[in-house]
Amino acid sequence: MSKFKMPSAYTILFIIIIVVAAMTWFVPAGEYEMENDKPVPGTYHTVEENPQGVFDVIMAPVKGFYDAVDVALFIIVIGGFLGVTMESGAIDAGIAAVTEALQGKERWMIPILMILFGIGGSTYGMAEETIAFYPLIIPIFIAAGYDTVTAVSVILLGAGMGVLGSTVNPFATGIASGFAKISLGSGIGLRLLILFLGEALAIGFTMNYAKKVKQNPENSLVYNQREENKKHFLHKTDQEEFPELTGRRKLILAIFALTFGIMIFGVIPFEDLGIHAVPTLWWWFGELTGLFLVGAISIGFVGGMKEKKIVSSFVDGARDLLGVALIVAVSRGITVVMNNGNISGTVLHYGESMLSGLSSLSFTLLTYVFYIPMSFLIPSTSGLATLSMPILAPLGDFANVGRELVVTAYQSASGIVNLVTPTSGVVMGALAIARLNYGKWLKHVWKFLLIVFVFTSIMLSLGVIM
Repeated sequence: MSKFKMPSAYTILFIIIIVVAAMTWFVPAGEYEMENDKPVPGTYHTVEENPQGVFDVIMAPVKGFYDAVDVALFIIVIGGFLGVTMESGAIDAGIAAVTEALQGKERWMIPILMILFGIGGSTYGMAEETIAFYPLIIPIFIAAGYDTVTAVSVILLGAGMGVLGSTVNPFATGIASGFAKISLGSGIGLRLLILFLGEALAIGFTMNYAKKVKQNPENSLVYNQREENKKHFLHKTDQEEFPELTGRRKLILAIFALTFGIMIFGVIPFEDLGIHAVPTLWWWFGELTGLFLVGAISIGFVGGMKEKKIVSSFVDGARDLLGVALIVAVSRGITVVMNNGNISGTVLHYGESMLSGLSSLSFTLLTYVFYIPMSFLIPSTSGLATLSMPILAPLGDFANVGRELVVTAYQSASGIVNLVTPTSGVVMGALAIARLNYGKWLKHVWKFLLIVFVFTSIMLSLGVIM
């Protein structure tokens, strides 16, 4: 008898479209008066019903793509930008050079590498890109007297906490902010605090475990594999496969960082913060798409690539993220059905009624808890943001909670789940390379997950007070 397998995010989202379409046949139609794209409390009123049929369900993802074309194009161009950058070998060369320079000082490799991976996670959602570094880093840590759990923690927790504390990550914070109808720069102060403190917690947790293993190898969770792992990993460091960090690649890394720096500057609403000495550009998906397109071309030319190579690398990178763009389209189809069926306002009205007795703090923490199981159900951060933000962000208005705090609650919950979810190819791929049993990884990381849960709850509570 075959075991049940979780359907893909596409199937789950399409099922939700069907369910929502069915709801339009019996949920009363209604809407709010809007002011500055926000529903005005107390203005809900019923309107003419418009139940959605089979044809509407079929057309929902198509119309969803039209509605979210700016987001989808942004994702595709970001993919191309990352494709050209990865083809240049600059990121691989940079981290490999740091790793090589710190050989013999492996204890310091832990915080330095985790900070680097954390920056990658926070800025561009570094996840799948980390897979290439496991064959490099695992042998070095084993040779230094540590174990595979330490090496996996350095990469997975380092990048993972960066994603949890995303500042300008376009796939989490960017898409969620877009559908919450706020600037990507809104709430960046709290997210930076979560990033710095969260990464510090991950470094402390990993260094504490590493110290115990170094002092007594029997403390290792994989002590029974110790000799087997030495034989398997120590004869193949794979370091020679990583490109050299040349001057040209250093310049590419500088352009890469500059592109994200310009992005941050372009989206921060200085004017709303009362800062008038610095111009507010009010950039959003259109301008950012153009920025990353220019960045990709610039990196290609600096990397000495010919025109055909730049184009092919860009297209390959874009192809890798086409699935993410399609997820956004299908997710947006749910909102299309709700809006066309005139039940979005009714759902908000039900939410307003339920929130009438809740404080801002209670709403924020409940939103965070709500997103944890939702992140298991819909592992695509982009899909979950597209699906939920059009509803939950306005609900925050009724509870006097800033929409940026709803976005932070979403990305914090998604981030903690992505450290352990077995539906993640990054998690399972990393464990497979490290020959680390999933149960042992859970045994190692469960206490840290509790710490992170409490920590993020405190940070979100602080966000309410601020």
